[in-house]
Amino acid sequence: MDALLVLFAAAAFGGVVLLPWLRRRRAAQQFRLQGPPQVSDPVAGYGFVPLDALDVRLPGPDEELEHALAEIRRTHDWRPAAALLRATPEDDERRWQRVQTLAGAAAFDLAREQDDPDAASGAPRSGGVWLRRWRLEAPKDAGGAQTHAQFLVLQALRDPGSEDFRMILEEARTVCGEAALLAPGSPVPYVIELAVARGLHDRPADYAELWEKVARRAPHHMGAHLAALPYWSQKWHGSREEAEAFAERAASGAPTGTLLPALPLFAVYEHLPEANMVRGLYRSAVIERAIEGAHYALREAPADHPMAPHVRHLLIWFLVRAERYGEALEQLREVDGHVGAVPWSYGHSPAAEYAAYRALAVAGWERSGG
Repeated sequence: MDALLVLFAAAAFGGVVLLPWLRRRRAAQQFRLQGPPQVSDPVAGYGFVPLDALDVRLPGPDEELEHALAEIRRTHDWRPAAALLRATPEDDERRWQRVQTLAGAAAFDLAREQDDPDAASGAPRSGGVWLRRWRLEAPKDAGGAQTHAQFLVLQALRDPGSEDFRMILEEARTVCGEAALLAPGSPVPYVIELAVARGLHDRPADYAELWEKVARRAPHHMGAHLAALPYWSQKWHGSREEAEAFAERAASGAPTGTLLPALPLFAVYEHLPEANMVRGLYRSAVIERAIEGAHYALREAPADHPMAPHVRHLLIWFLVRAERYGEALEQLREVDGHVGAVPWSYGHSPAAEYAAYRALAVAGWERSGG
């Protein structure tokens, strides 16, 4: 079930979990073989959160969402989720993240039940029943339709090799259309559809047309750009050059206060070599420029920007590898406690992946006299 939890946490980028996270995991394991020396305990010495208390669901704190999830778990009622989304504007990036997490909660409940060897054969499924009731009892609720569409994407991604994969994604596309009609100005249904279109291998021209629908509604939406980036990457339907060009265009055309200047860091991450044979790769001009772009974005964007934790988590990964340990610790202090983000979500255990890098940051900082 840990792997499934990873799947749902990683879905914050609209389905990028289909990327070959095993490659990243091998690289992370190779990196950790160096092993930190005996230094201060990150928990006792620095006040960081213990490994078993790290929250793998979210990239950063969201008390309202956590309260809604707790109520749903306690009551199996959809109304806390509906109330939360009604209070979250359609163009607020926080809404996109909340839809992702609510859908992930329903998908995880259903998957846990399906994988339970003690479950009675042929018994009706109750996992995620609150979402089914939401759609049945409030069919005109835009939040319910958005959550349902994302739930279907997660169901498809659970087994991309199944014969039902395409059928489920087609159903998700239909629900995205319903959600778009219920909230005509919302970018959320189209951001969800970006993952659908990628999984269904839409032609570049069709994908570009879909992207234009997103861009017209939310031109500086960081989550939407992160969801679109994989399509143009080498692993999917584009190339390193196309992905980097998409990221650079977004970064250079972004007004001050957005996080888009950090997008090139994500493009670099998705095209790192499987085996690093170049000493100092993480101090190269390309990576240093991408790191500085992320730093700039975080300085200029509002401190409570809902996508800032995503940038900080990836920045930690790069800073540790670049041996910029003091800067890594600064970012760790901002996000510690939540690990539901790339790059940790590519591993089998996001909390363990994060904790390993946290320990390396502490070790490097102390080793350098910090």
